[in-house]
Amino acid sequence: MKKETYDLLEQYMLSCMEDAAHDKEHIYRVLYNALEIASAENKTDYNILIAACLLHDIGRKEQFQNPSLCHAAIGGQKAYDFLIKHGFDISYAEQVKECIQSHRYRKNHPPRTIEAKILFDADKLDVAGAIGIARTLLYNGCVSQPLYSVLPNGLVSTGENDTEPSFFQEYKYKLEKLYSRFYTETAKRMAKERQKAAVAFYNHLYQEVNSSYQKGAALLAQQFPS
Repeated sequence: MKKETYDLLEQYMLSCMEDAAHDKEHIYRVLYNALEIASAENKTDYNILIAACLLHDIGRKEQFQNPSLCHAAIGGQKAYDFLIKHGFDISYAEQVKECIQSHRYRKNHPPRTIEAKILFDADKLDVAGAIGIARTLLYNGCVSQPLYSVLPNGLVSTGENDTEPSFFQEYKYKLEKLYSRFYTETAKRMAKERQKAAVAFYNHLYQEVNSSYQKGAALLAQQFPS
């Protein structure tokens, strides 16, 4: 890819990024993860991969404004329209679009090409480990979601069976389960290295808050003897 092409795509990406949890630094991390994964793969088209990485989240604004929309579908179409507008080949624009539209967790639209699989893996690596925890907490704060919910018995829920959104619910619903969903061997190895940090953080946080509720509730009850 020529530097002027990269600059063009980068500037378009920067004009679209407004979500704090999916900001430009997320894009660069995904790109760098993708390049590391691609270095171990054969026959990767870097022109497609780099463009798809840079543009994969340009539909986030539309999804944030209307949660019923899919940022991957919208982003893929926006990328296609942008590339065609700037004179890129239709086949190239279609391949970039396909990578972007298949980078989410969707059984009906899995990634098929090596570039799409690398983008998928690189994006999911940014939800793994410590960075995934940090990004989830940042997003929870942006949309005013709590860390956890409290059960009727007064104990802190693990999040496993929660229906209301919280950090613990997101961890059990998504973060805990993503480590078996990678396509490339390089990404699987990278994810495994990050997993311990995420597990340790969740376990420590749950133990701390649940212990506080257990001991604190008992001590409070002593203040009001029947």
